[in-house]
Amino acid sequence: MPLALLALAIGAFGIGTTEFVTSGLLPEVAADFGVSIPVAGWLTTGYALGVVVGAPILAIVGSRISRKKMLISLMGLFTAGNALSALAPVFGVMLAGRIVASLAHGAFFGIGAIVAAGLVAPQKKAAAISMMFTGLTVSNIVGVPFGTMLGQGAGWRVTFAVIAGLGLLAMLGIATLVPPLPRPERTRISGELAALRNPQVLLAMAMTVLGFGGVFTLSTYMAPLLTDVVGYAPSSVTWLLVLFGVGMFGGNLIGGRFADRALMPMLFTALGGLTLALALMPLAAHSKIAAAVAIPLIGGFGFATVPPLQKRVLDQTADAPTLASALNIGAFNLGNAIAAWLGGLVISAGFDYTAPNWVGAAMAAGALALALVSAALERRAGGTIRGSRVAARSSEAVAVGDQEAVAVGR
Repeated sequence: MPLALLALAIGAFGIGTTEFVTSGLLPEVAADFGVSIPVAGWLTTGYALGVVVGAPILAIVGSRISRKKMLISLMGLFTAGNALSALAPVFGVMLAGRIVASLAHGAFFGIGAIVAAGLVAPQKKAAAISMMFTGLTVSNIVGVPFGTMLGQGAGWRVTFAVIAGLGLLAMLGIATLVPPLPRPERTRISGELAALRNPQVLLAMAMTVLGFGGVFTLSTYMAPLLTDVVGYAPSSVTWLLVLFGVGMFGGNLIGGRFADRALMPMLFTALGGLTLALALMPLAAHSKIAAAVAIPLIGGFGFATVPPLQKRVLDQTADAPTLASALNIGAFNLGNAIAAWLGGLVISAGFDYTAPNWVGAAMAAGALALALVSAALERRAGGTIRGSRVAARSSEAVAVGDQEAVAVGR
């Protein structure tokens, strides 16, 4: 794999760290600014909304300039946002910094996936995409726990200053390691939007929302599930979260490796495994050992869907991939928000912390059903094309026969 993928992975590591680290630092941030925990929670909500809004806008901008230059610019925006958060004198300024940083998220992964796929042979595209996303999975193993401990010990501002430093390092890496890339062919916005009319693209994005969203019915409420239901001590939550991140890391690599060989079978396996693991989690929650086994399995099956789904979108939008690729990253965050909201509704209705996993299982099952529909449509389209080719060859044969008959008659 090219060294350029390392630079992309560093950027992904920084983005993953800043996205999730606020969850562990909310009490410190709230106390420092004198706001409530729910108000401080807007740092997470605002970031998610910024990803959804920023992805299509900056992706369209990115279709006009060199992808390398755009990636450097996006990491510059990310660095500025985190630096603003680190220096924020009031809560409103920190929220603004979070939103500025989030604007780069969707476009970076969307354009980065295109660049990563273009750096390798066609049969290694999904593996290259997974290498970039490795930075995101490693951030959940190393970046988020370390950033939380650093913020609790040295102050949350130090954490965001370090993340801004990661952004600078990614900028340097991209400038140094990513080869000069030609400017994308001039594509009208209408062309980028036209790619979204492809049913296979829309199905892939819907699978992204439902499939990976199902994972967040567990992760959003994992801490109270582990302490109140499973019976773990609060001090054990950190290493269980690391275990969850290890599962995500392994699933990402496996998904990328096998998606290059058999993309749709890989999706069927990952979504089927995710559905089963989420459905069994309420039972596993009655045993500490079973819960510790189920958690990395859910993370692994969930992230095994990421490389094949991203590659699926790129394969279906080869002529105008930028907007669709970035929107698919936004779909991950949309799924996360929907899953967290639905899980909260179930808990508010009086069910315990295991119940959101049933919601997640239903979402993953819905994604699996869409994958089956997508494969059926693809087979039907392939059959139609083959039938058209056979008919065309038959017509040609008839025409040749007629010409020969005419020639004999003469």
